[in-house]
Amino acid sequence: MNLKWNIKKILKLTIILLIGINSEHLYAKKKLIKKKITYRTAFGKCPSRSAGTFTLQLIKAFEQGESLKDVKTKIIKDNLNEKYFISSYNISYDPLRRFIKFSFECPEPLMKVQLYKENGMESYEAILVENGKLVDPTYEILLRSENKIDNELPFLALPIKEMNEDIKVEIANLVKGMTPEFRKNLSEVIINEKKDLTIILSINNRPSSVFMGKKNWNDKTKKLLKIVGYMTKKKRIPKVINLTNSKKVVVKFNE
Repeated sequence: MNLKWNIKKILKLTIILLIGINSEHLYAKKKLIKKKITYRTAFGKCPSRSAGTFTLQLIKAFEQGESLKDVKTKIIKDNLNEKYFISSYNISYDPLRRFIKFSFECPEPLMKVQLYKENGMESYEAILVENGKLVDPTYEILLRSENKIDNELPFLALPIKEMNEDIKVEIANLVKGMTPEFRKNLSEVIINEKKDLTIILSINNRPSSVFMGKKNWNDKTKKLLKIVGYMTKKKRIPKVINLTNSKKVVVKFNE
């Protein structure tokens, strides 16, 4: 009787032990499967080099706690979107599929900016992009290395003290309002100490100076587009176009 009881006890303990081992194996297997997260990225117009580095940092932040809040905190704390030239981003996570998607967009570069001090001897360069922000010149280099831009960027020159948020946005909107064909003729935009705007065009390799004055730049630009379009068809390129007076246009040609 005791022998039968001991055998039953041993079998029972063996079964419990096997169940325990199997449970630990299943738990370990589930834990291993849980670690596998799939990712998908859409870089938009961004340079893949900078957007890829941005993505890797976000993945690392997400995997620590599987929290989108941690990712958002990382972006804000380290200012990653500006560091990697990201103008907008969207991150979504499906916990059932364990699938995370990153979608990025980057701004169009509009102009090379040369900011100079009052003495005109010291200056530094940046890139003005479509949202009116200034970014590091590396942005243009990255885009060109991936053939994402092939046109030459015009220059914007102005005193550092005039480079406030309003003027950056105003110039960006002014350039964006120009037709792609016209923008190819744009060589330089200059704002002087008196806040007068001058545009230098290069039409068929012939320079043309446009004086825009201090205000009403958008309305004057519309007139300028019509004038240049008409003169180009006539194959007569004016040396000077004076639009400082909103009510009249003065055009001068080479003698």
